[in-house]
Amino acid sequence: MRKIVLLLWAGLLTTIIRAQVDRFTYAVTDIQKDGANWNYLRKLNLRNGEYSKVLLNGNDASLLAYDAASKKQFDAPLKDTRYAANINAAFATGVAAMAYDKTNDRLYYTPMFIDQLRYIDLKSMKVFYVTDQPLTGMIQKSSDQGNIVTRMVIASDGNGYAMTNDATHLIQFTTGKKIVITDLGTLVDDPANKTVSIHNSCSSFGGDMIADDDNNLYAFSARNNVFKINLATKVATHLGAISGLPSGFTVNGAAVNDDNKIIVGSAMEANSYFTVDPKTLVAVPYAISGPVWHSSDLANSNLLISGIKPKGSAPELLTRNVITDNRIQVYPNPVLNNKFLVQFNQLEQGNYTIQLVDVAGRQVLQKLVNISGDNQTQDININSLAARGVYMVKVTDHNKRSVFSTKIVVQ
Repeated sequence: MRKIVLLLWAGLLTTIIRAQVDRFTYAVTDIQKDGANWNYLRKLNLRNGEYSKVLLNGNDASLLAYDAASKKQFDAPLKDTRYAANINAAFATGVAAMAYDKTNDRLYYTPMFIDQLRYIDLKSMKVFYVTDQPLTGMIQKSSDQGNIVTRMVIASDGNGYAMTNDATHLIQFTTGKKIVITDLGTLVDDPANKTVSIHNSCSSFGGDMIADDDNNLYAFSARNNVFKINLATKVATHLGAISGLPSGFTVNGAAVNDDNKIIVGSAMEANSYFTVDPKTLVAVPYAISGPVWHSSDLANSNLLISGIKPKGSAPELLTRNVITDNRIQVYPNPVLNNKFLVQFNQLEQGNYTIQLVDVAGRQVLQKLVNISGDNQTQDININSLAARGVYMVKVTDHNKRSVFSTKIVVQ
């Protein structure tokens, strides 16, 4: 009887987990099926291969956007010396990098030639621009397009990550109430990569990124090479090239489906999308219902299951839509220069304790803070002698009840 009950619970848990998985992906297309102007947002149903109608006309410069910090609509059109009033268009200069934040129901993205993080509030379809900080800090885009961002994803730690074509800038951005953008620096090639470097323009520019459940990113280049990026070490390991793709197919969009396979689409080849097995990197055609749209990017919130996580943590593996407490944000993560911030958002006023605990359960530091207002931020400085690695940040209230906990990586 106990065995039957356990099987029933297992079946119910599987049903709940699968229900959390995105069975769709957002796609950036042109208004013309074979066009190359990446200004229109659609949704692709991964169960039946059907595209939605246009969800957002990102080419419309007449719609005034909102400031991401103040949440207020701009009272006049923005002006730019390079793009004039076109800078007001949500997808001005085209979009090739976006990431779906399911927790906050936002679609983050950046225009290809404008150094700015933007997002769509999918509940209202209002567009917000981050104007108080640049995305890469490189306003002038290089002729080889090395400093253009074409890859973006929300990782398992809840933060967004964007990467320049040349992989010399891995950008982290927080996704809570206050957006903080941090340049984590350049990626390092695994020595085993030999001649296929993550920085090489011939093999590794363009494409898209996905994330897994074990703090890794996977970069797919337009030349169909795949790199695994460890967020803790920033080492990029070349896994190989995708086989089974037709000549002329460039991987420009990638998203995980509910079978733990990767759907890839192309901005150049429109006969088919493909499903890629992450273990073998073999691609097989994916059936699209109706016309196949060229796409510069794909995005959903599914995480690739690594198989490393223990079975007991299964509800976290398939989606980023896990239980979180948006009242508290910890950033940057990974922690650089032995310092991180804890931000308290709309938390009940009073005394709280912040603890940093290592993997052995030993307390590394403890700090008492008094919360007296909204958006209060507390600096936490770690002893420079502390070992690099994974730690737990825990917050308890005055009754020693747990309020929040999360993992951070100290580099």
